[in-house]
Amino acid sequence: MNLIADTYAQLEATSFVATTEQPHEEHHGHAEPPAFYSVIPFAALLLCIAFLPLIHKTEEWWEHNKNRFLVAVSLGLVTLLYYTFLYGHGVVDHGTHELSAPGFPAAVVVLKNAILGEYIPFIALLFSLYVISGGIAFNGHLVGRPILNTGIIAIGGAIASFIGTTGAAMLLIRPLLKANAKRDYVAHTVIFFIFVVCNTGGCLLPIGDPPLFLGFLRGVPFTWTLTLWPEWLAMNGMLLAVYFAFDTVRYRKENKARVEAVPEDPEPFALKGGINFLWLLMVIFCVALLDPSKTVPGTSWSAPHFFREGCMFALAGISLLTTSKSIREQNSFNYEAIVEVAALFVGIFICMQAPVQILNVYGASLGIDSPAKFYWATGTLSSFLDNAPTYVVFFETAKSAGGSPPMVAGVSEIELVAISLGAVFMGAMTYIGNGPNFMVKAIAEKNNIRMPSFFGYMVYSCLFLLPLSILLTIIFL
Repeated sequence: MNLIADTYAQLEATSFVATTEQPHEEHHGHAEPPAFYSVIPFAALLLCIAFLPLIHKTEEWWEHNKNRFLVAVSLGLVTLLYYTFLYGHGVVDHGTHELSAPGFPAAVVVLKNAILGEYIPFIALLFSLYVISGGIAFNGHLVGRPILNTGIIAIGGAIASFIGTTGAAMLLIRPLLKANAKRDYVAHTVIFFIFVVCNTGGCLLPIGDPPLFLGFLRGVPFTWTLTLWPEWLAMNGMLLAVYFAFDTVRYRKENKARVEAVPEDPEPFALKGGINFLWLLMVIFCVALLDPSKTVPGTSWSAPHFFREGCMFALAGISLLTTSKSIREQNSFNYEAIVEVAALFVGIFICMQAPVQILNVYGASLGIDSPAKFYWATGTLSSFLDNAPTYVVFFETAKSAGGSPPMVAGVSEIELVAISLGAVFMGAMTYIGNGPNFMVKAIAEKNNIRMPSFFGYMVYSCLFLLPLSILLTIIFL
């Protein structure tokens, strides 16, 4: 699959997911949640994402984005039909804070909250990072020795928080594959690249990984995630050390004469499309400064709704205009991966309204009452579902349960740390945990690298990533 991840403007500082709100006296525990069976479309969509690519009869059918879109929209429609005919209560419009009438008006509000409040901001950031990073290319003769591979992965982990896991992955996967083109053992390098660059490196800023951006949309301060630097450093440092040792062992089996042979006419190192770093920086400024719920620092002006998203789309267009087509051709740039994400997430964001509403009511009674439990509950679901909606689910759970101060966006800070780390770090446990995971897998396979199956990948993650998560829990949570 290919969920992303990156996902991403806060229509309101405190909420963007449709929640059931009755009159004021019902805000204290008497609101009617959706029926438990209302989560079936959400679960069905996630199961389709996980298993349809693995079934021989559906594998080829699922590869077409129009079919992914058909499945996502159909299940989203089922959710809307539930709100129209079965729910029987109103839903709060987060643009106006007004409670809708039951029936069709409630379904319209659910659709509005999902698409305007989540989907458009999410896709705007993801699309802009994807397009802009696709205009940057590296040339030069690189040899995939363990030290170089570790360095590339480390650089990716360092910049993932600042240009997004998707941006960092798209920027560096091709130089990494080029450096290892003559090696026989490459799959493990791609897997650790997914671990670090597509996931664990992205926890320092909201634009680093989709779930953190969803937290930002819900009122988590933009710079709060920088406080996660000790956990970020520990996890990424351990992964890089393990990878270096593992790749050193693998490199001993390589034909070093072939791998290290210098071409007759070696290509000098060069960076092409460097202007795109400016556009990436401007995207970061858009996310950080153009929050429609707040004034721009130093001014009395606040950006209109979707002004930020419009700016990000504009920057992607500017990148296309200011970057040579040859650079994108060198990167084999196309829109397949981002279209896949767009097709799936339109259904995800609609279908997830019901389970999030249920958790708003029942979250405090789930028995998840410690940071370690929040880490593993969030992380386990992030492993097999998608880490962005999973983050939202447990954010709401922690918020409804209260917790000990200090509080961040209505959530106990230590629990928010656990939820954030669980979603980001353990999104690396499977191919479907985070959007860039499958993007990188697809690019590697197009470069004739035989990648492990869904469960073969999990062998790596259980051997290497899972023990580090246990250690992280012991040290920090």
